[in-house]
Amino acid sequence: MRYEQLGATGVFVSRIALGAMTFGGAGTPPWSLVGGLDEKAADELVGLALDAGVNLIDTADMYAAGECEEILGRVLRSRRQDVLLATKLFARMGAGPNDIGLSRLWVSRALEDSLRRLRTDHIDLYQIHSFDPLTPVEETLAALDDAVRQGKVRYIGASNLAAWQMMKYLGASQLRGWDRFVSQQVYYSLAGRDIEREILPMAVDQKLATLVWSPLAGGFLSGKFDRDGTADDTARRALADFPPVDRERGWDIVDALRVVAARHGVGVTRVALAWVLAQHGVTSVIVGAKRPDQLTENLAAVDLVLTDEDLGELDSASALPAPYPDWCQTAPADRLPLNS
Repeated sequence: MRYEQLGATGVFVSRIALGAMTFGGAGTPPWSLVGGLDEKAADELVGLALDAGVNLIDTADMYAAGECEEILGRVLRSRRQDVLLATKLFARMGAGPNDIGLSRLWVSRALEDSLRRLRTDHIDLYQIHSFDPLTPVEETLAALDDAVRQGKVRYIGASNLAAWQMMKYLGASQLRGWDRFVSQQVYYSLAGRDIEREILPMAVDQKLATLVWSPLAGGFLSGKFDRDGTADDTARRALADFPPVDRERGWDIVDALRVVAARHGVGVTRVALAWVLAQHGVTSVIVGAKRPDQLTENLAAVDLVLTDEDLGELDSASALPAPYPDWCQTAPADRLPLNS
């Protein structure tokens, strides 16, 4: 395993992290579709990941309506000290009008609930799961800062924020002297490169760690799918189009992945993960699995080094057109049109 610094902190995290979203929810859509693993299966995956050097495990309170955290808490037991445990809050967790969001009231309640379910006295990385347009960023940050000062949280982060939203939080933290986000968790894959436009450059500039979710685009880049359909009609991607993928562009990406994979004598999945790991600014890639063989294949991506030829072919098949003002700012200075 290889390790990368968690943003500007002194903590190092494994370049591949274990996503626990497949734990729990059996018989309860959509979680049964995602995984629905019981405690025994989850214990096997956690043990395999830790033995391979993984030290970051990510979950969220909403996964399987809290059951995911409960299973993870029971599974870790004496291994808790070997893990940097990350979870998230924001989503609705009850029928009450305040059982959702990022208010001080809900941050405090959600944190205590996660600590109880995870059977721990602290969370290493506590992340907001989305942006709350109803709650001032100062209210959320003050509550999170209190949690850090109380020793219940070590570091704080955010997930699924636009660049301007993240900068609002960082600016408020700097102005008030509060604990700042050390990381962002974002969707990134060969089939979804939107973060390259603003979100990833912002994170590099602000020295934020970037933790990637769904690096296989919800299984689309797993090698199970092609233009003629899928060999596994029960696959999650066949039943739920999440994250959304431009299929025509996606098939070209899969074709390029197959070429590179054949060149290295490995599976398509490994190449897709290795590409994300090779991108500047990416700290760790979060992978989930239903079976040990899937996790073993995912973990092997950390040792696959793609050549310049590989990267060039994959970039050619997947690159997004440059948006404004990027295409203007990157033009040679003497070629910029002058305003008259």
